[in-house]
Amino acid sequence: QALTAQAARVDLGGGHLSNVLAYNGLFPGPTFAVDSGNSVAVTLNNKLADATTIHWHGLVVPTVADGQPHEAIPTHYPNPYTYAFTVNQRAAFNFYHPHPHLNTGSQVYHGLAGAFIVRDTEERSLGLPGGTYEAPLVIRDASFDSTGNLTYGGKASGFLGNTPLVNGTLSPYLAVDRGVYRFRVVNAATARIFRLALANGGAFRIIGNDGGLLPRPVSVTWVDVSPAERLDVLIDFSALASGQSLMLRCLNAKWDLLEFRGTGNPGASYAPPTTLSSITPLVLPAGGTVRRFSFDGMTRINGKLFSMDRIDFQVPAGAVEKWTFVTNGNAPHPVHIHGASFQVVARRGGRAQLFPWEAGWKDTVLLNDREEVDVLIRFDPRLVTTGPQRYLIHCHKLEHEDAGMMSAFRVT
Repeated sequence: QALTAQAARVDLGGGHLSNVLAYNGLFPGPTFAVDSGNSVAVTLNNKLADATTIHWHGLVVPTVADGQPHEAIPTHYPNPYTYAFTVNQRAAFNFYHPHPHLNTGSQVYHGLAGAFIVRDTEERSLGLPGGTYEAPLVIRDASFDSTGNLTYGGKASGFLGNTPLVNGTLSPYLAVDRGVYRFRVVNAATARIFRLALANGGAFRIIGNDGGLLPRPVSVTWVDVSPAERLDVLIDFSALASGQSLMLRCLNAKWDLLEFRGTGNPGASYAPPTTLSSITPLVLPAGGTVRRFSFDGMTRINGKLFSMDRIDFQVPAGAVEKWTFVTNGNAPHPVHIHGASFQVVARRGGRAQLFPWEAGWKDTVLLNDREEVDVLIRFDPRLVTTGPQRYLIHCHKLEHEDAGMMSAFRVT
């Protein structure tokens, strides 16, 4: 398969045309669906004005395929670059986006992002809603200039748009039958946290997050999703009659995000089992390594600005370690780690709790002001069969990342 990154003009709905950056002219880009164990080869043609990469966010892949800023593809590079890797992980909803040094926020904001679904036999055994009853929701914010084009002010403090977009559409709606739907949600904004809820205050069920299925379904009436976090959600529309509608809202911004319009047609009923997946807890061994990462201001980790020429620490593959994230102001910081998923085990200060949607496996966790968050992490030894691998830890408020809040490390 091939992805061409280039400028495009797209209809955001209702004839609202905007200049964007797009993969294959689509805003957001094409959705990939791959079975675990299969090999992937995606060729990037860079027709942007600047260098770019494709980072396969949530996928555990070697450095050469990870789309890090060190491997940026120059503008109009004459030989298309192929990302080749095998998907060696459980079913999950991931996404892809650029990761060039100093320019990630702008490229993502202007449209370069897309969904990447991994499926496996465990997930299939649950008989979850599929086909027309399953949909990805790429949620983000945007602002527009007087001509209707996207406008971006990427200051280090972060950019908050004044208008929501879902799947690249303004004021979107979805016709829904009287049944259960599965929505795969990703926050593709550069900085905004969405607090998702149904306008009627009704409950919905979360069955998965960044790293795939939760151990058990969780019934909630709201959920926070920070930049780059993902959710796997079941919503039951069996009580929504023909002509009725229900809004998915962001409580923080007081926005209507997506209108569900009832068709009145019979849909598919579904009740998830009480146990979705068996997840073995990671355990820090006696004397195991503990690392502390201070997210300082808007630009540094442990007092250091990111440098393309520096490796800040080394991690042995196969070893369970505890990493503690602390904030030294200017949160929120959605902390993302390349190369592995982790388990969130503690939060002290601030909100002072773990949330049920943070169970299982994560690759991004929200760190608010006055908080400390502990995670347990282990890097798969299969990653280093061809030698040491470089990965990144960074804030996924992309303006913070671009300003230097990122650190490179080596897995050996």
